[in-house]
Amino acid sequence: MGVEINGIAHIQLTVNDPARCIPFWEKLCLFLGMKTLILADEMVYCIGGRTGVLVAAAPADKRDRAFDQQRVGLHHLCFRARRRDDIDAIHAFAANELGARIVHPPEEGGFAPGYYSVLFEDPDGLRIEANFVPGKGHFGSEGRLGEGGAGPAVGMRRDGLVDGGK
Repeated sequence: MGVEINGIAHIQLTVNDPARCIPFWEKLCLFLGMKTLILADEMVYCIGGRTGVLVAAAPADKRDRAFDQQRVGLHHLCFRARRRDDIDAIHAFAANELGARIVHPPEEGGFAPGYYSVLFEDPDGLRIEANFVPGKGHFGSEGRLGEGGAGPAVGMRRDGLVDGGK
């Protein structure tokens, strides 16, 4: 017998440049409807939407290495939006208010039926995605895991999931 989880309670991110990253993350989280629970020079912790994001400074003696998305650890963080239009609003906020580096503007993706997302980076290069998937996504009637769906994929590419033998 398994357990059905109720989401991710929080995620903790470590940054090299707290002077730039702490305000960046607090502004982003507030824009996403979260509230600031802890705010200090080297830490911000925001909660809301059944989510918690804690961002803390790396110890000074460990700030010698930049974030590398391809090394062991976090690849990126993805927030799920309630509406497709929210993705456009998050993109505008990230670009115009946060000055984030936009990796890709809002676009349709092949990951799930109706997948729509934006991808950008914080000042340290941590990647942040926001996506919208209508309905039940992969669990819906058109999804891989819905009744009659294709089932688990064997891999993924930028344009979508890969079936066996393809």
